[in-house]
Amino acid sequence: MRIVAFVLFSSLLVAQGPPAAAPKPPSTPRAGAPVDFTGTWVSIVTEDWRWRMTTPIKGDFASIPLNAEGRKLGRTWDPAADEAAGFACKAYGAPGVMRIPGRVRVSWADDNTLKIETDQGQQTRLLHFNTKAVPAGTQADWQGYSIANWEQPVRGEGPPQLGLGMTRRGTRGRSLEVVTTNLRSGYLRKNGVPYSDKAVVREFYDLSTEPDGSTWFVVTTIVEDPAYLTEPFVTSSNFKKERDAAKFEPTPCSAR
Repeated sequence: MRIVAFVLFSSLLVAQGPPAAAPKPPSTPRAGAPVDFTGTWVSIVTEDWRWRMTTPIKGDFASIPLNAEGRKLGRTWDPAADEAAGFACKAYGAPGVMRIPGRVRVSWADDNTLKIETDQGQQTRLLHFNTKAVPAGTQADWQGYSIANWEQPVRGEGPPQLGLGMTRRGTRGRSLEVVTTNLRSGYLRKNGVPYSDKAVVREFYDLSTEPDGSTWFVVTTIVEDPAYLTEPFVTSSNFKKERDAAKFEPTPCSAR
């Protein structure tokens, strides 16, 4: 009986053939994108109306964990001086630009670079995949240098840590993770709330389709700044996809 069972098992293995080869990984980040963020999106302001839809008054730092030095600097805000110095775009840097109401247009600049264009402030952000560090000699600017990765599903128990005392969201494998450094100092809000050139911006983009068929993404933004913040400043901003770019209206930066 044992011999017969062995023969049958051996025959089954032969019939099955060698194990199938593992699937090849996608050739590029664009080809391997788990979701599609391309298109034109409009920001939907559902919170922080007071600080987003109007320019806050000087000295209004509510909800931002500024330290004493940050508050001191924030109280010196002078929009006329910023305009005269050519710094009208200080509130349109990577730490704050996604909070400014308006539209963004997302496309692939190439197979390794996702591009985000804003109509408000006419800013262009480039999210670089397949890179680990800022290239030597890269000049700091409002948008800094952004390194992007598709979040991968994590198996096992317990949510992974972000290293900020926070955990990642539940939409595993559906998110785009971006880390931005090499920034020029600017404002978290238009009223002069400062961030320094040492700031690090971490963003998580999550896409969803609602029961009515509309497509949305939410970007969770975490700003760390050892110069002016006592703890990470965390916000979430919602965007709804539009049919086309007909309402995308490029508008210059405003210091006021």
